[in-house]
Amino acid sequence: MRYDDSSPAPESHDSISPDQRWYARRSTLAVAVAVLAPTVLAGWVLTQTLTGTEGQRPGPAPHPASHAAAADAKSSASPGAQAGASASASASGPAAASGPAAAPAPAKGPLTGKTVVIDPGHNTGNFQHTDEIDRQVDIGTNRKECDTTGTTTNSGYMEAEFSMDVSRRLRTILEGRGLKVVLTHEAGTARPWGPCIDERARIGNEARADAVVSVHADGVSQGNRGYHVILPAKVKAGGADTAAIVGPSRQLGERIGSNFSRTTGSAPANYLGSGTGLVVRDDLGGLNLSTRPKVFIECGNMRDSKDAAQLTSPEWRQKAAQGIADGIVGFLGG
Repeated sequence: MRYDDSSPAPESHDSISPDQRWYARRSTLAVAVAVLAPTVLAGWVLTQTLTGTEGQRPGPAPHPASHAAAADAKSSASPGAQAGASASASASGPAAASGPAAAPAPAKGPLTGKTVVIDPGHNTGNFQHTDEIDRQVDIGTNRKECDTTGTTTNSGYMEAEFSMDVSRRLRTILEGRGLKVVLTHEAGTARPWGPCIDERARIGNEARADAVVSVHADGVSQGNRGYHVILPAKVKAGGADTAAIVGPSRQLGERIGSNFSRTTGSAPANYLGSGTGLVVRDDLGGLNLSTRPKVFIECGNMRDSKDAAQLTSPEWRQKAAQGIADGIVGFLGG
């Protein structure tokens, strides 16, 4: 073989020193590493892509029994629960599979934890238990009958029927706003009469009610129309002391009156209250013995034909309940 002048002739193996041979081997190894490194790196990246996130290692294969337990647990869950779990996994990705998501905290609002006591006036059974309801009880300022029968329309529709119907409608509305609602009594229960007026007050006190409303309808002569709200007078006698509730009870009454009028279209009573729809009394045990803000509302006059037509209408009673509810909610800051 002949080399031209630009290429030095190769040296024979015997003429290369040991040091030169070591450097030659090191150079060859360096070239080999440089060639292999990209291939190794590409293989590592491919492995990580197939096995998961960087730093994670696939766990050991589950025992066959664990598959059966998981299948049994899934099959025993309700379809709704399975659908919910699938939706959660789809929305959250692989991270969601590591454990159940925390339940959201319940919403907080101005009505959270508040209690309203509704007192349906009278009881339809009182007519058959006159001896029991005639028993005298202490109301602080004097003694009065345990309860009374209440009035009726000229056609015989009882005030007790009216007050219970409105009270139930009112409860439904208030519970829909998140309030806890307690009725002092309810038709169809084992309570055939009453409760007495002192017990009605005690129920509101023991419930630590934020507001108490006693629902009624009046029974005066034809031509006397409209609603009125009865507020507690300042009373301190015997077991009665209303000093702490006079102010908030007036606020509650004013709220209920204005909302009731707007929702039902009724005007304030034309026979008392000087057109304000508000009356203060010190002779009602349910108010005298209350330690919680409390009012009575007389929704209309059952003895007036025009008012009676409203009071006997289910549609109007729903409006009445809505107006009272709006007043209570406004008073409680809702």
